[in-house]
Amino acid sequence: MHIEIDLRKSLHENASDYFEKSKKTAKKLEGLEKAMKDLQEKISVLERKGLEKKAEKLVKKKPRQWFEKFRWFYSSDGFLVLGGRDAHSNETLVKNHLEKEDAYFHAEIHGAPHVIVKAEGKKVPEITLGETASFAVTFSSAWKLGFASCDVYSALPEQVSKKAPSGESLATGAFMIYGKRNWFRKTPLSLAVGLKQAGLAGEEFFTVMAGPLNAVKKHCIAFIELKQGRESSGETAKKLRFFFKEKTGFDVELDELVRALPAGGFSIAGH
Repeated sequence: MHIEIDLRKSLHENASDYFEKSKKTAKKLEGLEKAMKDLQEKISVLERKGLEKKAEKLVKKKPRQWFEKFRWFYSSDGFLVLGGRDAHSNETLVKNHLEKEDAYFHAEIHGAPHVIVKAEGKKVPEITLGETASFAVTFSSAWKLGFASCDVYSALPEQVSKKAPSGESLATGAFMIYGKRNWFRKTPLSLAVGLKQAGLAGEEFFTVMAGPLNAVKKHCIAFIELKQGRESSGETAKKLRFFFKEKTGFDVELDELVRALPAGGFSIAGH
């Protein structure tokens, strides 16, 4: 270490000079440390924003729409079809959303949802009627029981009533059907899960749609057909999530995929 001494000054004066220099150096170091700390904080904020933006890009999922509290799909003809998830949603669906021009469906098996086609003033085509019948049986207990098909009937909204026979009462989610029914005998089960664009072109919002294979093919950018099997809904959802991520880059929430599946086991048929 070298110390420079000004011989023209006294020892005390040289010491005072060094003391002043040391104070200035200390202030510079203090300022440098503060600047480095501020820079590090700014870098951390930018990194955090970058990660948040990346996460937003991965989970390209739209805000939940009103009908997503029910089971739902869009038919090949573009009609919205809704089904109950449990006794309470069955009750809500029929009481609040079944209108006079709609079509009502129910599978002839215990543990089947009430299903309606929202007609919106239009005549419901045969293709939509068939797909709705398939939806009604696929999301009934027939899937869990391993049935290949089941009878389904449709009725007019005015035939669906909460009025029970004399001396009887109807539980939550239960309704009586009065009058002639239109039967869809031995309707086969059909299930596919896909990603459907929820917004306008260019928007990166997609939602999970589960329904008959042909309808899902028509409306989804990527899909997988499922069959009855032994794999749990959780394991199947993980495989679906991986497939959609690889195929589209969209990271779908597992809960949304599990929620889209009927009760029972699964195997992947194709995509």
